[in-house]
Amino acid sequence: MSSQKVSEHVAKVAAERAKRLRPDGIDQYPTLSGEFAPMNEDPFTDRIEREPYRDHVTVAVIGGGFAGLMTGAHLKEAGVSDVRMVDTGGDFGGTWYWNRYPGAQCDIASMIYLPLLEETGYVPTEWYARGPEILEHCQRIGKQYGLYEKALFHTRVTGLDWDESARLWSVRTDRGDEFTAQFVSLGLGHLSVPKLPGIPGIETFEGHAFHASRWDYAYTGDPSGGPLGNLRDKRVAIIGTGATAVQCVPHLATACQELFVFQRTPSVIQVRDNRPIDPEWFARISTPGWQQRWLDNYAANMTSAEQPAEDLINDGWTAMARMWRHADEVPRPDSDTHEELAGAYYADIEKMGRLHARVEETVKDARTAELLKPWYWLPCKRMTFHDEYLNAFNEPTVRLVDTDGKGVERITPRGVVVDGTEYEVDCIIYASGFEVGTAPTRRAGFDPVGRDGRRLSEHWTDGMRTMHGLHVHGFPNAFLVQSLTGGTRFSNLAHNLSEAAKTVATAIAHAVTTGADVVELTRQAEDAWMSNVGVDPEWRTFLGTECTPGYSNNEGTDLGPHSLWDEAEFPDGLGFFRHLQEWRDSGKFDGLEFHRSDR
Repeated sequence: MSSQKVSEHVAKVAAERAKRLRPDGIDQYPTLSGEFAPMNEDPFTDRIEREPYRDHVTVAVIGGGFAGLMTGAHLKEAGVSDVRMVDTGGDFGGTWYWNRYPGAQCDIASMIYLPLLEETGYVPTEWYARGPEILEHCQRIGKQYGLYEKALFHTRVTGLDWDESARLWSVRTDRGDEFTAQFVSLGLGHLSVPKLPGIPGIETFEGHAFHASRWDYAYTGDPSGGPLGNLRDKRVAIIGTGATAVQCVPHLATACQELFVFQRTPSVIQVRDNRPIDPEWFARISTPGWQQRWLDNYAANMTSAEQPAEDLINDGWTAMARMWRHADEVPRPDSDTHEELAGAYYADIEKMGRLHARVEETVKDARTAELLKPWYWLPCKRMTFHDEYLNAFNEPTVRLVDTDGKGVERITPRGVVVDGTEYEVDCIIYASGFEVGTAPTRRAGFDPVGRDGRRLSEHWTDGMRTMHGLHVHGFPNAFLVQSLTGGTRFSNLAHNLSEAAKTVATAIAHAVTTGADVVELTRQAEDAWMSNVGVDPEWRTFLGTECTPGYSNNEGTDLGPHSLWDEAEFPDGLGFFRHLQEWRDSGKFDGLEFHRSDR
């Protein structure tokens, strides 16, 4: 790597970033509401009409994805049986209920991504499980733990209020329910509210259109994973080239008469190397406690300074972590004059060079290959993994329409316009992802009201404040199952959610068994936790000044109080998990107060 190559790479990254900066930041994306509300409806499960509930439950778990399922399961294991699950979808699954687009697949190894494998006795079929298998596993958890019994599906919580006199939470929904719960657990997910690109004329398109998280198989054909036969005579546009598009483009490429892939920023495409899981191998490794050992091994390889002797997963994620750990060992050019660049930049440039070479080797058309090369620093966007995406651009039916960082110019009744050229299409698929960086209460769709009428949005005006990411002062008997202000800088969110769910379930079970009717975080404990976690100022500066726009930096604008990376975090993921385990195993629950009334 020559000094000139380093200079050219740094300049190219800066130029590509500058092209994509825009003053509206995250405000460029409208939600699926108003005139787009029908696009937000459930195309997978019919809504069943029912009478409103006016009853009481011990625990209301809001959210039926991984966070809610693990909380419900651990509550049942701890002896708390009176649990009600509430979710906007028609079944359990959360993200995996909605994301049923062709090719949907996890990018974390199944053995550490799918929750409760040891408890359910389930053996994944592949190293990286596909969407239908993950959804089926979510349903398996719901059945095994009896979580369907009181579940309310196709139900959106609209109000959550603490009743001080009754020492209960009042829960209201969009279906007229008004029930009470002694405890509430919120597991709503970071990526749960679909958004659209803010393209002029988007409402004028006269063809068919849908968001990828509401895939319309009635239009495309075959929801079982076979060819999308209804598209054989259709010209289709897909807008977006993030993880969703990377997974579904290969399926569309061979199904459509013509496929236009509209690209603003190309993704990093790493090798996925998916393979079946050998049952005999799995039987050898699955001794008691196997999944927790694998989870801890992965977390240690990804986040800890002291590395374990073995890397059980040994995938693209852990390889990247090793690269960053040894970044300072990458040799600098003899004539290098870039004293201001840390070793991580040289490691990044070297790795990106290999990724660019893979694009050149795979994509036959040289111009298309050049346009598919990403130019940004690797930590700026979540990597993608796929073995067929780049090959899809060798299909004669596929055309990459690069927008030179500007995005689609406008949409007309007949199609999509880029740089003055109109591409007439029959269907537009919006692979534009989900809201990130907006206020948590906006994404939830309700604003919990705690003690003295104080709303959660008021408590979090300057950013999220919690202890462990789970408990909030002034909101008794309410718990969060998520990762912000906890152990966040970590690729396997499922591990974060697992530890959070165990901790919340343990605290609730302790209250129930001891007869405490109020559990509350002290102000001192919240202040102490927030003073001990934080965002590295250098990392924040890097995101804001050097990263190409994306969800990790609020689309290149000021990070603001609710951005994904501006929420304080524990510096060591595995250390955080061990801290949580010690905290809950001690039985002291330092920072929480348990009160028993005389009622």
